[in-house]
Amino acid sequence: MRILQLHSNFIFFKPVEKEISIAEEAEKVENRVEEVVVLFTAIEEGDDSTLAQKAIDDARAFLGKLKVNRILIYPFAHLSSNLAHPSAALKIIKDMEAYAKSKGIETFRAPFGWNKQFTISIKGHPLAEQARSYAPAPPAAVEAKAPCEAKKEEELVSAALKAEDTMKSYWHILQTDGSLVPIEEYKFKGKSNLQKFSQYEIKKTRAVTQMPPHVPLMKRLEIADYEPGSDPGNIRWYPKGRMIKSLLEQYVSLRVAQYGGMEVETPLMYDFNHPSLSSYLNRFPARQYVLKSEDKELFLRFAACFGQFLMAHDAQFSYKQMPIKLYELTRYSFRREKSGEVVGLKRLRAFTMPDCHAFCTDLEQAKKEFMIRFNLCLDVLANIGLVKDDYEIAMRFTKDFYAEHKDFITELASAFGKPILAEVWNERFFYFALKWDLNFVDNQDKAAALSTDQIDVENANRYGITYVDEKGEKQYPLILHCSPSGAIERDIYALLEKAYREQMTGKAPMLPLWLSPTQVRIIPISDKFLDKVGDLAHQIDAHCIRVDIDDSSSTLQKKIREAEQEWIPYIVVVGEKEVESGTLSIRDREQKGKQENFTADQLIAKVSEKISGKPFKPLPLPMYLSKRPQFHG
Repeated sequence: MRILQLHSNFIFFKPVEKEISIAEEAEKVENRVEEVVVLFTAIEEGDDSTLAQKAIDDARAFLGKLKVNRILIYPFAHLSSNLAHPSAALKIIKDMEAYAKSKGIETFRAPFGWNKQFTISIKGHPLAEQARSYAPAPPAAVEAKAPCEAKKEEELVSAALKAEDTMKSYWHILQTDGSLVPIEEYKFKGKSNLQKFSQYEIKKTRAVTQMPPHVPLMKRLEIADYEPGSDPGNIRWYPKGRMIKSLLEQYVSLRVAQYGGMEVETPLMYDFNHPSLSSYLNRFPARQYVLKSEDKELFLRFAACFGQFLMAHDAQFSYKQMPIKLYELTRYSFRREKSGEVVGLKRLRAFTMPDCHAFCTDLEQAKKEFMIRFNLCLDVLANIGLVKDDYEIAMRFTKDFYAEHKDFITELASAFGKPILAEVWNERFFYFALKWDLNFVDNQDKAAALSTDQIDVENANRYGITYVDEKGEKQYPLILHCSPSGAIERDIYALLEKAYREQMTGKAPMLPLWLSPTQVRIIPISDKFLDKVGDLAHQIDAHCIRVDIDDSSSTLQKKIREAEQEWIPYIVVVGEKEVESGTLSIRDREQKGKQENFTADQLIAKVSEKISGKPFKPLPLPMYLSKRPQFHG
């Protein structure tokens, strides 16, 4: 059982639609509860009524401290991917409600099994936000076996992760002219996105209290879903989603190759006690997966740094070949994010990360390369479908670095062309001297980092990576750490969140054309046109355009409606008139379904021009819709 407990001024919630067949009956009206402790609750497999009582007893203890006596039990499946069967979960939710009432607590409950909208105002005191988890007690030992006591292993947390929570940060807005304005003095007029991002970063609270819009979208569009048979934060990818993900992987890898990155492949796991690795772990703010094999304690990589640095240690190179650029698309990297922070495609425990390191002779070469990579990242995101209005930048450095390299920081700020959130430290703790990351701000005013780069001033020495300089002497290089796109999964999260935002402004939500699983759908008016439609589809398909045919028994209007719900960019309806004239009636989604008339060759030319320069993969499902399975019900 997982509970996110929030002491709230008020909460509004409204049931929108049933998500499961056993959903409780409820009216689709807005409910308001004031001065309440909200218990967002996920019931997990193996939970029982004993845990329900324990959870309420703990909540009751907090009620005494907070001097309130009102709770709202809010079923919230998104806190876990190891959910109990709905019928079992509903029973435990009801047991919680009954037990709370028996203890004299004024108890409210949101309906189970519904997709709900809510707005919440959380109080600002230290006890206002609490996260708890409960697990069933392990079964008693069998008498014949020697009694033993299970010892709970302490989670290994890096020193950097602890420092991230305790270091004193000075927050500023970095202007495009390089000047720093203390954030409390900055006027955010016309910069609402930057203001939301700044508030989110400064608060450093990553817990999820509401389902992000991209989660139901990724399910309904049959892109991806949670995998209940795995650890939270591990995703199953359906054929459409795997195709989208693969295209993004290919595109980013192509751009890095054009930049000069040499692609390598390195192991997924490493020795925890390797002298270089153990030192680095304490300088990187991430939680690790740990496992044991024979006499070794191993950890799963959370970036490609380990393998690339060990590879660079064994390589021989001189200043003449530098900067040396190594690249790997890690499938996968692993980070044990907190369970209350894991949600959808935004924050995962297993993710695909393009990771490119450049080994530079000195700071001047590093700064030159840094600018090249900065512009590369902006261009990669723009071609993925994310432009400057979609994200904000955070930049991190010490006061001394800013004083010594203000011109360079100004060059970066000027190249971005928008004010930047700057986190400034008195002294450096992490391995980098300068870091920036592009952050997408979503529909819940939360942010997630996409592209990033850093100037690493420690790890060459730590890993014994050297190059030969002009005098024939060995020197330690500086290392740049860059992900041109950020995690591939996060790019898809950002695209879905952006599509939802555009829908809220009256635009038709859609993916970029080159990423749309079906780019053209052909709908015959009746079965007698199936042969003609098949010929047309093969003509279009021959030009590397993904096309399918709706040969279902649905009505024409239903077929069009379903194509629109799937975000199909071009819908072609074919009947007698189209066959005789050779002119197709085409609905263009980008133009809000505006109907245009094109020949097949004109349509092919139009689509081909728009997807030019992007990688291609064939249709991920059978061409005829009647042959397809349904992956989300």
